[in-house]
Amino acid sequence: MKKGFLLIFLLVFICCNESQDKPSKSGTLITDVSIIDVTTGTVLENQFIAIDSGKIKRISSSVENKELYNLIIDGKGKFALPGLAEMHAHIPSPPISKEQLEQTLFLYLSNGITTIRGMLGHPSHLELRKQVERGEVLSPRIFTSSPSLNGNTVKTPEEAKDKVTSYQKDGYDFLKIHPGIQRPVFEQVIQTANEVGIPYAGHVPVDVGIKLALESNYATVDHVDGFLEGLVPTSQNVNPNNNGFFGYNFAGVVDTTQIAALVQLSKEHKVWIVPTQSLFERWFAPISAEELILQPEMKYMHVTTLMNWKIRKDQSTGNATNFDKEQWQKFITIRRQLIKALQKDGYGMLLGSDAPQLFNVPGFSIHHEMAGMLRAGMTPLEILQAGTINPAVFFDKEDSFGQIKEGLEADLLLVNANPIDDIEALKKLTGVMIQGKWLDKKTIDKKLKVIAAYAQNQ
Repeated sequence: MKKGFLLIFLLVFICCNESQDKPSKSGTLITDVSIIDVTTGTVLENQFIAIDSGKIKRISSSVENKELYNLIIDGKGKFALPGLAEMHAHIPSPPISKEQLEQTLFLYLSNGITTIRGMLGHPSHLELRKQVERGEVLSPRIFTSSPSLNGNTVKTPEEAKDKVTSYQKDGYDFLKIHPGIQRPVFEQVIQTANEVGIPYAGHVPVDVGIKLALESNYATVDHVDGFLEGLVPTSQNVNPNNNGFFGYNFAGVVDTTQIAALVQLSKEHKVWIVPTQSLFERWFAPISAEELILQPEMKYMHVTTLMNWKIRKDQSTGNATNFDKEQWQKFITIRRQLIKALQKDGYGMLLGSDAPQLFNVPGFSIHHEMAGMLRAGMTPLEILQAGTINPAVFFDKEDSFGQIKEGLEADLLLVNANPIDDIEALKKLTGVMIQGKWLDKKTIDKKLKVIAAYAQNQ
């Protein structure tokens, strides 16, 4: 009897293994590719990646019956790595057209972004998230915030309690905190959020301050908001409301020896940081709107959008403002010190550029962000981790994405060189795979031409 059961078990085991190895008619095979392990930076060469039903089924050094695969992608001389996450994105909301919405989502994909965290939620994003999950809309995976909680939308503790409770019931992934919230209202937001079980992230209201924000266990502090103000000694007797653009006005009076204490506080309370450094090296920086408009990716934005960006840029750093290049240099130096220290001794860094924001074109802006992180002292591997494995850990989705591993979703990029050697290699895509769907460079370029033509005709 025991021998009979053993025989049946072995037959079932063999059949199951054969069915797992045998590709279906929809199977895809990437051949002879070098796989980057983003946890260590090591490279596994000459590998075959078998993909089916949107999942990575098998990674091996050889594959038989290649002809059975529906699509074979030649990976020789290429490097495979997980898709990137844009952790401070903005998803268009009504009354934008369906065509414009899908174009924006494709711009993210075209640069290897397979996950986006929407930072200004709208009810339409909840349905969009479902459509993306069902494969009805070609888009990166979506996590979305609630609508903005700010000084105008939540003016009383009672209002805060009602809105937080409602947003949690609606199914938003987290709450978006904006400036202007007064401290008693903020405390009610946090209390109710913890009671109903919804995370909160974003800006640090002036009346709250960075120390209380960190002690309140933000999921993320974005833009490194509040940190620079937190370095100003009380002896300076400044009015916190006169901080300017993310503390720019206080750059000359900070005590940088206090950076370590703030970084330690962020680590103790497990607060991730999304720097969005590109904002401060493009929008709020000594570079003209005219120069930015001439950059190649601007052709994907409507003329009216570019003109609005120019107006806002001139209002921020134009000749009629008090913007001072020397003051900005102090400001950006402190920000870089903060980013480097938060990477080295903080809880963790996440890649995010705040697109589409002033002269930050969706998808393309992530490369400006990575360049800014590099200038701040982060290594290419640390930057890659901030855009791959770290977001997976942040969302508690390590079993879904963030690495190239068997069983995970097939979200990956093929590039022509190793980005750990040169982060610029991420600009030279062979193709992007999103949940098993392959977009080669020819397909991406063709779609980008359509988007450019559409933008120029608006």
